[in-house]
Amino acid sequence: MNIQERFLKYVSFTTTSDESSESCPSTHQQLELAKYLANELESIGLEQVKMDENGYVYGLLPATEGRENDTPIGFISHMDTSPDFSGVNPKPQIIEDYDGEDVLLKGSGAVLKVEDFPTLKWLKGRTLITTDGTTLLGADDKAGIAEIVTAMEELIKTDRHAESRGYENLSGHGDIWICFTPDEEIGRGADRLDLDYFKAKYAYTVDGGYEGEIAYENFNAASATFKIYGKGVHPGEAKGIMKNASLMAAEIAMALPESETPATTEGHEGFYHLTDMQGDVSEATLNYIVRDHDQAHFEDRQKFLKEIAEKFNKKFGEGTVKLELKHSYSNMLQIIEKNPKVLIRARTAIESVGIPAVSDPVRGGTDGAKLSFMGLPCPNLGTGGYGYHGPFEHVTVEGMKTVVKIIKKIAESRE
Repeated sequence: MNIQERFLKYVSFTTTSDESSESCPSTHQQLELAKYLANELESIGLEQVKMDENGYVYGLLPATEGRENDTPIGFISHMDTSPDFSGVNPKPQIIEDYDGEDVLLKGSGAVLKVEDFPTLKWLKGRTLITTDGTTLLGADDKAGIAEIVTAMEELIKTDRHAESRGYENLSGHGDIWICFTPDEEIGRGADRLDLDYFKAKYAYTVDGGYEGEIAYENFNAASATFKIYGKGVHPGEAKGIMKNASLMAAEIAMALPESETPATTEGHEGFYHLTDMQGDVSEATLNYIVRDHDQAHFEDRQKFLKEIAEKFNKKFGEGTVKLELKHSYSNMLQIIEKNPKVLIRARTAIESVGIPAVSDPVRGGTDGAKLSFMGLPCPNLGTGGYGYHGPFEHVTVEGMKTVVKIIKKIAESRE
């Protein structure tokens, strides 16, 4: 099975995760893909293949002769797709020799525009895969899974060919562990990954964009909830009595800097993001996520929110405003900086296939961040996919093939 066929098989599985579910995986459909992958890993020749009760799929490509003492490494991708947009029954559009121009998504009539996605110009001449616009594609992260499985299959064929001919595999590799996780899109992908079974000393999530990406900086993240308590009374008799919680919530929202939102920031710039609000006269709630790459700035942002709560309690009365702050995840940079070999190995592999290695800051979080703080340094590699989490998601066959080469180069390289 070539990588295009493999990828299209994987995207045919509906694997949308569900944040409201408390089970693991959060949706039973993810188990169907997990079972398929476990069978496939066994069929291509991986060892110690296991699907556990939570839907995590593991496998091992054992070291070749003479490299048994190499540091074991790993590759990780996730099976679920984002709940932000429908992932039910995708209908891929396959465009060979893509012309680099706008693409009509025939199911919805929407247009994948070069103006919105300038990187499309780079993809001219390739085989482009989109959907018909009624669903997302699922390249996030089924492209990553397809790339890992294909790379392992090709390494196994090389190992077996050398063994059958009775000569030494001049490249070879140490132990290579792989894992496919559920529920990454709802922030739980790393939570139940068994690091006692997955014996890599460091690993790479394959879950980014540009195929030469090696990302190792992500946001520090927290959630913030303002709860505002008002006082309801008949509006005809409200003077001096009514405290309208919704109006007070609006005033609090306007007190945050309008220049520090997702729509006005980029790169290393942090933000406050009002994700949702609800309320009436008696009670209102503002839910925010708070993000910053810099730890000191991140702490300052949380301090500022506390000052906002204090300010409006003084204005409206003590106990009117309550702020709840909850830490979400931290910037993996502080861990990766202590393990430079994981970056050197990836950069060398990327450049060896003739493309530049790019390390842009991740404006979000990754399983790799959580895993890094769990003791498994884990930067993120690109998949060659773009436009994730919506109907404009797209990937190229050539981009996926390049990532397969990069994974193999990482596997075969020495520290």
